[in-house]
Amino acid sequence: MNNFKLLLGPMRLPFLILTPACVLLGLGTAVWTTGYVNGWHFALALVGALSAHISVNAFNEFFDFESGLDARTQRTPFSGGSGTLPAQAEMARPTLVMAWVTLGITALSGLYFVILRGPAILPLGLVGLALLYVYTPWLTRNPLLCLIAPGLGFGPLMVMSVHFALTGAYSWTAFVASLVPFFLVSDLLLLNQFPDVEADRGIGRRHIPILFGRRRASLVYNLFLLLAYLTVILGVVLGLLPAVSLIGLLTAVIAIPAGLRAFHHADDIGQLIPALGMNVLVNLLTPALIGIGLLIQ
Repeated sequence: MNNFKLLLGPMRLPFLILTPACVLLGLGTAVWTTGYVNGWHFALALVGALSAHISVNAFNEFFDFESGLDARTQRTPFSGGSGTLPAQAEMARPTLVMAWVTLGITALSGLYFVILRGPAILPLGLVGLALLYVYTPWLTRNPLLCLIAPGLGFGPLMVMSVHFALTGAYSWTAFVASLVPFFLVSDLLLLNQFPDVEADRGIGRRHIPILFGRRRASLVYNLFLLLAYLTVILGVVLGLLPAVSLIGLLTAVIAIPAGLRAFHHADDIGQLIPALGMNVLVNLLTPALIGIGLLIQ
């Protein structure tokens, strides 16, 4: 029982809220395009998505501990891992087991929908499963892949997989909607890398803040924020999203101060921490608001 409680750290429970927000967006696009979804299928899709999130978190905790990164990292409330494995080294193996078990749960969930809906969902599933494992040990060494991989996982892969699982078809509505978390979650991980530049460089990682510096990376961060909101507007203009989806733009009142703080305090981690918190709120609220808008339309 004590070991189970310790595993809650590598799961990073507070950060799992992001998954329901993105799944809600997929549910919204499914309901808006078809008018009805199966509750059991939605529950299973949510379980698969949550298992995937736990898996990538646990792999990240394990690989960061094994590489020695945890001993170098300047932890903040929003970055740097849970701190569980440096404090309880004996939990490294159970964390790795949890990562593989939850990956297996995600795979079984996906297999159910392959059998139910056909093989068209398989490419998304296979790419998603591979991403869970390779992100920390390999993709963090390629600046472009490191930037887009988180957004790809929570955006097109998760939102479109949920939409397909619930409807049996792909749609441009789901694709456009998925670009919102694509830009925002890529930004989430990008900004969280700012406090870790020196530590990450020391173990051979190569991401945007390392390659270009924090100040220039903050420009990428602000560009992705802008693209997320422009995506919502474009979706409405093209008729792929209902006008009520514009409710997601309300989070700009948080995003703008976060973007300005990221630019002006890029190299001052103490001053940057409030932006990390605002960034989390933008990531949670924006897809959730759009999803709610789709459901009530």
